[in-house]
Amino acid sequence: MGLAAVLAPRRSGAANRMKRVVLLGDSVFDNGAYVGTDPDVVHQLRQLLPEGWGADLNARDGAVMADIPGQMRSLPTDATHLVISVGGNDALLQAGVLDEGAGSVADALDRLAAVRESFHRGYAAMLEHVLSRRLPTAVCTIYDPRYPERRLRKMAATALTLLNDVITREAFARGATLIDLRLICNRDEDFANPIEPSARGGAKIAQAILSFARETKPSSAVIAN
Repeated sequence: MGLAAVLAPRRSGAANRMKRVVLLGDSVFDNGAYVGTDPDVVHQLRQLLPEGWGADLNARDGAVMADIPGQMRSLPTDATHLVISVGGNDALLQAGVLDEGAGSVADALDRLAAVRESFHRGYAAMLEHVLSRRLPTAVCTIYDPRYPERRLRKMAATALTLLNDVITREAFARGATLIDLRLICNRDEDFANPIEPSARGGAKIAQAILSFARETKPSSAVIAN
């Protein structure tokens, strides 16, 4: 099903311990409205989890980074693992910068740098709040949108590189696991529309989350699904 990059820090615990995974964030996880009668990400994850394990969907379509503390307030008391996919909607709110004129490349980069700095502040604060619960946590990068127009697709992927750099640095600096959705959802059929995963993409995401939840040995691994 493609390449799923899951870079994991050291963690310990019994391999057969019951686990409960909570999904936080946006429509990358809360994609039920986009897959018709096919299963959404959380249902596909539940089908993969060992008997006795559980998964909860706290993510909500349209959510931004500022919504994560509210989602955290609904954590079940027996939650053992957290997975966050957020930032894509924050990026969409800043997408107008791509249409602005610029007098030079330096001017354009300066505007993009301002967007990155604002995103960095919000993402760092969000992740700090989540990690204060001291639960094993994975964060997802923002995948490359599948816009029909090739030029727009390339522009979006290039701009998102700046924001994914923030996510990657914050994950590594804080000891969180990184799930790189750019490598997981890497085909057009992984998308129900330009920005939401299809059932096929959701299955690949669910498999990557399972790999994170099952990890018990110290590792830094690239897992092929």
